[in-house]
Amino acid sequence: MQLNVSRLRLFTLLFLSVCAAPAITGVLPDDRTDALYHRYQGGGITIQGPSVLVQKKITDNFALNGNWYQDYISSASIDVKLSASPYKEKRTQESAGFQYLHGKATYSAGLIHSTEPDYKSNTTYYSISQDMFGDLTTLSMTYKRGWDKVYKDFKDPTTGQIRNDPAFGGLDKDNNPISFKDADHRGYSIGLSQILTRTLIGSFNYEVLTDQGYLQSPYRQILYLNPLSGKGFTLADQIYPNTRTSNAGSVQLKYYLPYRAAVTGSYRYFSDTWGIHAHTAEVGYTHPAFKKWIFDGSFRFYTQNAASFFSDLFPRANSQNFMARDRELAAFNSYTVGVGASYDFPLPRNPWVNRSTFSVRFDHLLIDYKDYRNALLIGANPDWTAGNEPLYKLNANILQAFLSVWF
Repeated sequence: MQLNVSRLRLFTLLFLSVCAAPAITGVLPDDRTDALYHRYQGGGITIQGPSVLVQKKITDNFALNGNWYQDYISSASIDVKLSASPYKEKRTQESAGFQYLHGKATYSAGLIHSTEPDYKSNTTYYSISQDMFGDLTTLSMTYKRGWDKVYKDFKDPTTGQIRNDPAFGGLDKDNNPISFKDADHRGYSIGLSQILTRTLIGSFNYEVLTDQGYLQSPYRQILYLNPLSGKGFTLADQIYPNTRTSNAGSVQLKYYLPYRAAVTGSYRYFSDTWGIHAHTAEVGYTHPAFKKWIFDGSFRFYTQNAASFFSDLFPRANSQNFMARDRELAAFNSYTVGVGASYDFPLPRNPWVNRSTFSVRFDHLLIDYKDYRNALLIGANPDWTAGNEPLYKLNANILQAFLSVWF
């Protein structure tokens, strides 16, 4: 089995940012229910599942929200085939939160709980936003705190069942085995939204994240040269630092066109203490049509360099203090092209429904790795020896479909 923590966090953050993010203006969100189905398929990994979100105002100043989210994951990716075995597992996430409006300020807080066979996560968030200068400016600040427990699964040779390694976390002070390792996370962010003109809105966001503890996958491994082995390399466990601090700043401009359409452009810069520097640029266009339809399209470009301790092939065992071959720490460029459509339709004989929409979005993702090679091809061609095999490329399709009902 193999854990792809970053991929799972990506889907979680995407959904929460669209459907369950705290309000950033002095108005509570409308009462609504969203039902979502998502599917990611690419690189030998399939992630799919449903989600349901409910937002409800209790009073004019107080609102609650709850979310249930599930992933069904199957993987036979390049990492799995190289150092582990294909697997299937389920991840379930529940979250609950509230929003309180006091004057021009909105206070938000919530808890997110996520479980899967080899990973358990709890995250709390607290946020405050304030409208100023005639509601033309909104300032928001958020604090996040996360506590994770990482397990390592294995196949019991006696029963054939998949279970946690009881000694993965080492021994406690009484020499009893511990089955997990801890990872703690803290996040601080500040955002500023400004109405610049009648047709132009700008926003700026800055975020600092700190991670401490076990920050690697227990299943992915490094490769180091070994002329005595059959394929010229040997596998060994990764060794990561136990701390990481990252900074990210982004700007976005949205311009509303005379015919109710809109053009959006954004840029984001990321850096961390592992030596990664990344740039993201995205443009989008939204166009209403036929009274009840809204169409949109986007293009996103992302590029990053490799972490300072990443290598596709190390020269020897224990060649440096920290060693990683996780492809998410490699140097790569990615391109995402997306299209979407939303249809506003009535629900007859349901007077309690104010509005309902059905939306669908499709994204195609292409990743070109600059220094991560397909080690599965070693030996398939006489010229493809360790360190000379082709660079890896990943293509993925992402589908999201959801129904929203306002009541």
